[in-house]
Amino acid sequence: MPYYDFFWNAEIIGHLEQHGVSVEDFEEVVSSPEEIGESRSTGRPCCWGEASDGRFLFCVFEKINDNTVIPVTAYEIHHRGEQGKPR
Repeated sequence: MPYYDFFWNAEIIGHLEQHGVSVEDFEEVVSSPEEIGESRSTGRPCCWGEASDGRFLFCVFEKINDNTVIPVTAYEIHHRGEQGKPR
């Protein structure tokens, strides 16, 4: 499980809240992802994982360095199947 310092500000928090994702949800998924990858639309790092409430979230972020992350966006998706397709 990676350790990250997250850079939060009111704009980022407000954006995630519009998608129903809390600071805690985002940090939980990014710190313990089920899968990591790269966003097709932006090329930024991203990950998928389950929040403690059972929702499966897609999180996009920027890495400032090995330990510092700036959240970009996150939202709930259908759980990914074995071939990486939503099920």
